[in-house]
Amino acid sequence: MFKYRKMSFTSARKSGKIHIESELHCKNGCDYFGNPAWEGYCSKCYREVVQKHKLQQTQAIALQKVRYKLSRTSSEPTSDRQLVFSKFEEKKRQQADKRAKTIKSIFKKTNSVKESSPLHSWRERQLSFESQEMVSDFSKYLATLRKSLASDVHRQVNSLIERILKHTDLTIDETSELVQDFYQTLGEKMQSPLHSQGMSCEQSEQLMDVAEKYLLTRLYKTVFCPMTTDDEEKDLAIQKRIRSLNWVTAQHLETGINEINPLVNEELEKAITDVIEMDSKRVPQDKLDCIVRCSKHIFNALQISHGAPASADEFLPALIHVVLKANPPLLQSNIKYITRFCNPTRLMSGEGGYYFTNLCCAVAFIENLNADSLSLSHEEFDRYMSGEIVPDPSRYTCDGLRLMQQNLIALAELRQRQKSLTNDTLRLQCEIDAFKVQNYLNIFVFLHFIYKLQENIHEQVHAVLARSPWKLKPRKTPTSIDTENPDSLPPPLKPQIMSESNSNLPLDPLSPQREEITVNLPSPLQPEVVSLSSNH
Repeated sequence: MFKYRKMSFTSARKSGKIHIESELHCKNGCDYFGNPAWEGYCSKCYREVVQKHKLQQTQAIALQKVRYKLSRTSSEPTSDRQLVFSKFEEKKRQQADKRAKTIKSIFKKTNSVKESSPLHSWRERQLSFESQEMVSDFSKYLATLRKSLASDVHRQVNSLIERILKHTDLTIDETSELVQDFYQTLGEKMQSPLHSQGMSCEQSEQLMDVAEKYLLTRLYKTVFCPMTTDDEEKDLAIQKRIRSLNWVTAQHLETGINEINPLVNEELEKAITDVIEMDSKRVPQDKLDCIVRCSKHIFNALQISHGAPASADEFLPALIHVVLKANPPLLQSNIKYITRFCNPTRLMSGEGGYYFTNLCCAVAFIENLNADSLSLSHEEFDRYMSGEIVPDPSRYTCDGLRLMQQNLIALAELRQRQKSLTNDTLRLQCEIDAFKVQNYLNIFVFLHFIYKLQENIHEQVHAVLARSPWKLKPRKTPTSIDTENPDSLPPPLKPQIMSESNSNLPLDPLSPQREEITVNLPSPLQPEVVSLSSNH
């Protein structure tokens, strides 16, 4: 039986599955997600608790100082010997302090010279490629805003960056408080009508996102896993812990994941890649995006394994399994970085906050995993941890065997695809051959039709030429009426030469011979013949 017990985050068994109850929410009773790093509170309630605790500590320290002064005043020595001795001790202490201050001043001068040099000045620190690119993107984005709003945001962000980079003595908690105060101040300004004039809620959220990206890209090397914290030791501890739990299988966690299915393994590999990729991102929201993608791939793997959409109770064991398989680098540092510097509104609600809370729960479970968590006896658990025994091979598939099964499935698919491709090729070849034969027949029929058509056209042309021969007439040329050459005149104007036989004809217009002459004249020149009877 798989059980999860860590702080207030508990799980109950229902129908053989883990049931995550409302303990994921803040233990103050608000609707926001809690976090083991915040002792089960959400970021808002946790800040209130921390501030209240700091106030109590400050009051206690002040009260302790007052009590110390009162006790010191009441116990002052009254004798002269004690007074002389106290003066001697005071003088000795002053000389020692003077000598120490002299040595410190020497080193202080050396350090001040080094700090004042341009080479070691924080103002002239060479920006990384990511920072240079982010500066350019941030400037382009501010150019799209109102000038007054862009100037105000630019001034606030750069002022905070300068303050954090300049004051290297700030603790990581103090730096986190400065960044969280900046988020709160900027968020309140975006809610005021004076600054959010003409901006929608989406545009205000985009401004918050861009400001967060620019701020933490510039501060990444300073605030991620600083030397003043124990984040690196925790990273090594959780990494060593995960290595020692390499024997824990999906069956131990009762994830219900079908690791034999290649589609499930593909989703799990993507989830492992995403959770490992989280360390390569600089901005908390980009790291959260990796966690969200990883979680969605886990849900896909569960859905494929069960044949139905997975529930939230099935998600946490699968996430623990993925974390154990991936062993992400700098896991604790990334979680601390997101917790300290991410915009709290992103962690308090939404799918990013939900999946991040589950990841924190998974890490807390791994840190506190014991025999009862896996329903094993203490002896069996110790033997697993020492390596004396290994899980039953029949209950899980090793990587080599799983890879071999995937290769066999891939080969079977390739064989089936090859067979189908061969059948398609043969069918296409038959269709090509049939097309060739049909094409040849169509070409023969077409050529025969063309031949018959040509013969028919030739016969018709010959018949037309035989019926109406074609005579070529001379080309017409313009004729001048005033030409001296009478042969070039048109026939109506061309003079006729009378033959000698016609020259002896009588001049009587009524004579038969005269009638023969006038027959050839055009109609306007034809003489009218009047009968003899009409004259009388």
